[in-house]
Amino acid sequence: MKLDPTKLKDWQIAEAAETEMRPIAEVARDLGVADGELIPYGNSYAKIDAHAVFARTGGKQKAKYIDVTAITPTPLGEGKTTTTVGLLEGLGRLGKACCGTLRQPSGGPTFNIKGGAAGGGLAQVIPLTPLSLGLTGDFDAVEKANNLCMVAINSRMQHERNHDDAWLATKKLTRLDIDPARVQFKWALDFCAQGLRQIRIGLGAGTLNGFEMDSGFYITVASEVMAILAVASDLADLRKRIGRIIVAYTKQGKPVTADDLEVAGAMTAWLVRALNPTLMQTIEGQPVLVHAGPFANIAIGQNSVIADRVACALTDYVVTESGFAADMGFEKFWNIKCRCSGLKPDAVVLVATIRALKRHGGAPDVKPGTPLDPAYTQENLPLLEAGCRTNLLAHIDIIRKSGIRPVVCLNHFYTDTDAEVALVKQIVEEAGCRFALSKHWEKGGEGAEELARQVIAACEEPNDFHFLCDVAEPLSARLEKQVKEVYGGDGVDYEPAALEKMRAFEANPETAHLPICVAKTQYSLSDDATKIGRPTGWRLKVQDILIYQGAGFIVPVSGKIMLMPGTSANPAYRRIDVDVETGKVKGLF
Repeated sequence: MKLDPTKLKDWQIAEAAETEMRPIAEVARDLGVADGELIPYGNSYAKIDAHAVFARTGGKQKAKYIDVTAITPTPLGEGKTTTTVGLLEGLGRLGKACCGTLRQPSGGPTFNIKGGAAGGGLAQVIPLTPLSLGLTGDFDAVEKANNLCMVAINSRMQHERNHDDAWLATKKLTRLDIDPARVQFKWALDFCAQGLRQIRIGLGAGTLNGFEMDSGFYITVASEVMAILAVASDLADLRKRIGRIIVAYTKQGKPVTADDLEVAGAMTAWLVRALNPTLMQTIEGQPVLVHAGPFANIAIGQNSVIADRVACALTDYVVTESGFAADMGFEKFWNIKCRCSGLKPDAVVLVATIRALKRHGGAPDVKPGTPLDPAYTQENLPLLEAGCRTNLLAHIDIIRKSGIRPVVCLNHFYTDTDAEVALVKQIVEEAGCRFALSKHWEKGGEGAEELARQVIAACEEPNDFHFLCDVAEPLSARLEKQVKEVYGGDGVDYEPAALEKMRAFEANPETAHLPICVAKTQYSLSDDATKIGRPTGWRLKVQDILIYQGAGFIVPVSGKIMLMPGTSANPAYRRIDVDVETGKVKGLF
């Protein structure tokens, strides 16, 4: 089927491609999934029994492992998922057995500005509608597990307020004495709902409406439960991590965990099926495992360790994706995810667009819903070179600190000129990196063959992959090093409360050696979204430090980061509808 992405919307391309997609059982067989390891959800997607795959294969890595990251994006995104899918299609055209591992789209961006992260043009994951609208229910399970914990917290506080210790003893309960001002957990909802960031619950006369206290919501992908799903190695590890979640502190300052609330087992029960990744396919039929959630600016921003390990045990090339740019998603892939999985990458692809490079060279701001300034659609070599010399080279340097020389992929737009492409290629090669121009959005696998060849060659090169820091070093020293060597800042400044937390975490043997997962803006290497290029002369401002003890990391929060994003004035849901004759959803992207 010949499809023209310049004339069709993404959802129209997906709808047409779905009429010819392969049965999911066939995709699974080609991936190497054995009988009994596939859990079908109809004919077009299925879950894979990860435990059964590991039992059969020993979980040993046989694949070349490739991570896709990017330069600092504009709010429009630079096509990282599209490039990941295009690379899979390119590898497929070259006859390579391969599999992708991607994060599941969140309902927040799907119905807001950014869209559903299924790729685009002729480089998409299908079927599009199920992928964008909940798929096999993993996000619902995370949401329910999270909110069950909140039910347990509020109920326990209510009963402790209303009854004495003798009554509690009849229920086999010991008073926890939770401080209502130090409840760390929040409710979860997978939409961008700014009106729920801060709420008060338990209102009403009498004592039967729960415990009255301040509370709030975060988007589901920011929940620690989602982070645990991404890093857990198996069901036993998942259960242990859920139990360790610190949900609140007592009035005496002692942590209260999900195990203390006796809710961790029930939370895990919601997640048993969600622990298995979902098998889908590209438009050209390559397998893709979809698991866990996005948002590397406020969360880990990676698909799951389990999905990567399943794929690496079954095929020859595995392509995964890290959220946002190399300072955010790749840094967390490098220093958190790879610690958890034990996997080491053979190659890293750094995605760039001429649009984003021009922005970092000083072109006017890019605003969703408004026309691009002519600087983006007309040839402008000075702007482009300035962006390359700052932001692109900064991200190359970040990846090199991990011991890997990246492959730079220029995601081609039809407005890019030959002179602009040649300039980027020249600067990349001067920096000692491989360069590939890829037209996967327009031509699918055919347009990504050059990229696939460069990646295959890069996988055969030896690398010296190593972590940025030893977790035995103090937390504050590790954060300082990350700011200086990854973000390019001069150091760290703490708000008094954040500094107090940092000192407490460093003094506690259970938290002192946890990895660091920074929450900051994705639109700048710094903590200020307005600072483009390669900012210098700045210091990371840490307003708060969160503890995700179950997931196993410390979260310094910098800048105006909201764990619950807001919905714009022109959200995508205004353009999504259903054909009432066929039941097909239209308008997704």
